[in-house]
Amino acid sequence: MKSSTDITHSGSVFQRIGVAGAGAWGTALAVCAIAAGRDVKVWALEPEIAEALTKGRGNPVFLPGAQLPAMSASTSMAHLTDCDAILAVAPAQHLRATLISLSPHLKPGTPIALCSKGIERGSLKLMTEVLAEEAPGAVPAVLSGPSFASDVAKGLPTAVTLATPDKAVGETWMRSIGRPHFRTYWSDDLIGAEAGGAVKNVLAIACGVCEGMGLGRSAHAALIARGFAEMTRLGVKLGGRAETLAGLCGLGDLVLTCSSPQSRNMSFGMELGKGRAAAEILGARKGVTEGADTAPAVVELARKLNVDLPICETVLGMIEGKLDARAALGALLNRPMREEA
Repeated sequence: MKSSTDITHSGSVFQRIGVAGAGAWGTALAVCAIAAGRDVKVWALEPEIAEALTKGRGNPVFLPGAQLPAMSASTSMAHLTDCDAILAVAPAQHLRATLISLSPHLKPGTPIALCSKGIERGSLKLMTEVLAEEAPGAVPAVLSGPSFASDVAKGLPTAVTLATPDKAVGETWMRSIGRPHFRTYWSDDLIGAEAGGAVKNVLAIACGVCEGMGLGRSAHAALIARGFAEMTRLGVKLGGRAETLAGLCGLGDLVLTCSSPQSRNMSFGMELGKGRAAAEILGARKGVTEGADTAPAVVELARKLNVDLPICETVLGMIEGKLDARAALGALLNRPMREEA
């Protein structure tokens, strides 16, 4: 382990940025950091992706067809040893294993921005709690907001929340990866940023089911609105702030993910709505559908905290094969009518 004084800041930026995870989102963030003038190193699980990224052939598995700059990539976590800050982009259910491998190569006090969205199954812990256990010396941040990887990789306009309790660290992150087309807004509400990102993926599945069944835009809008109420209830119960959840990392991300088949979660829901089984849909996919992985943890945590999440409960029933789309719709429509607030 190196001394924390070894972390270099060139003009108050993290000049050497590591990206732990070379899926679509990790690759897009690497492109953004390179465009911002940073020295970027990428850890990839798959040897063929590491080779393709290094040789300038893009990411044919997770971002097929995207024109990407060549970048330094390796399947060895030691590749990230000298980095000043890390973007941790492994899927939520694999983050702990990734951090266990990464931890021996971190400098004390290394800033780590968590870029995956979910709640860990089994432990029911948020990603910042997983980070605190596996890399206790790291300085946590959460990067979350309405941002498709393909849009960011193309340089299309995007805005996200960068949450970290230390504003100076947040501002350094913003200078390090922010671009005119990739706007970062600081918040000190880690929990609010995390809760929004985790729950919106589950809700996007419900909106996909609505689309797949052809229920119309009115039903779709109602699901987004009532889903936002569920997200806010759970986020506030966990200790987040309602105003955070009303921002980019909550409502903003929810609207995007629930409104486009480009979202893996929504497209998964669309297939459920057409009558396909969850296992069949997921088995044919290369990328991770975070909402399907996170739904059991979201529902279990809500039950533990006595928070009512009927839409998330219904989505879990469909994923587990206990409800088909029509039965799920009936379960929601036959709930007792009540006041909205």
